[in-house]
Amino acid sequence: MSLDQNKIAEDLAQALRAIESASDLDGLKQVKIDYVGDKSPLAKANQALATVDQSLRAQFGKLVGAARAEVNQAFEQRSAKLSALRDSQMLLTEKVDVTLPGRRNLKGGLHPLTILTNEINDLFIGLGYKVAEGPELEAEWLNFDALNIPADHPARTMQDTFFVEPLESKLVLRTHTSPVQIRTMLNEKPPIYVICPGKTYRADELDATHTPVFHQVEGLVVDENITMGDLKGTLDFFAKSIFGDQVKTRLRPSFFPFTEPSAEVDVFFNGRWIEWGGCGMVNHKVLDACGVDTKKYSGFAFGMGLERTLMVKHGITDMHDIVEGDVRFSQSFGVGKK
Repeated sequence: MSLDQNKIAEDLAQALRAIESASDLDGLKQVKIDYVGDKSPLAKANQALATVDQSLRAQFGKLVGAARAEVNQAFEQRSAKLSALRDSQMLLTEKVDVTLPGRRNLKGGLHPLTILTNEINDLFIGLGYKVAEGPELEAEWLNFDALNIPADHPARTMQDTFFVEPLESKLVLRTHTSPVQIRTMLNEKPPIYVICPGKTYRADELDATHTPVFHQVEGLVVDENITMGDLKGTLDFFAKSIFGDQVKTRLRPSFFPFTEPSAEVDVFFNGRWIEWGGCGMVNHKVLDACGVDTKKYSGFAFGMGLERTLMVKHGITDMHDIVEGDVRFSQSFGVGKK
């Protein structure tokens, strides 16, 4: 490449025109490649200085250097101007109206079942009871045998119980929270006053009134001179605290292996009798299995499903609403609203 003063001046003028005509930063980037970068005419002229006669090299070197410096200065000035223009446009198009109300996220909240559980716990703590909990994966002996449920009882079959493999482990997903009562009697001496809330499992299909994973609350009292009258009075107080002073309760004779005598608890609520749970005096065989002196102590126990209690109290007709996690269900209880 031969160097010529006119050609250098022409390349300089062309680069300056291109820089000035760039209307935005993206266009200016292409101008930099074409007229400022290593492949631009002035960059190639600078590379050609090595071929110029030694006597003319200094002269052409100053010329090319001055031209490149002028192009770089023009580029920086245009870049600063276009950047400022872009920023001012962004301020106009992306401005924030600080007078608008802020976006508020929904507040978190407890599920209605948890609220009910806490309400029941607080109720019985006020009566002097303790809240007892136990593992959901339970020993078969604690879930069945200690509760006087024989090996041939239907509840122990695969149709009703989730057994954990290997079957030789004798482990089940607890079918009720009664094992917590057994653990309490094994570890504590009477008098015993406990309430046992928790999650339980049975091999049921999910439908409007059943779910394979549900919650129970059970109560146990073991003390001297405990009678069915104490049980009835406790259940009356429990029902009125949950459903209101207008509710009535009744006991219907029934059978449970772990209580004798046994009864079903019904509540008269919203104009009809509704089955609420089971109860009875703790069977002497259960007390004996736990090492409780049956000559000195007696006791009562009761158990209710929390989902059923929630459905009765609030007129819920479909179990799906409780278990499927739709936030609109919780919001209907005033939970999680803005």
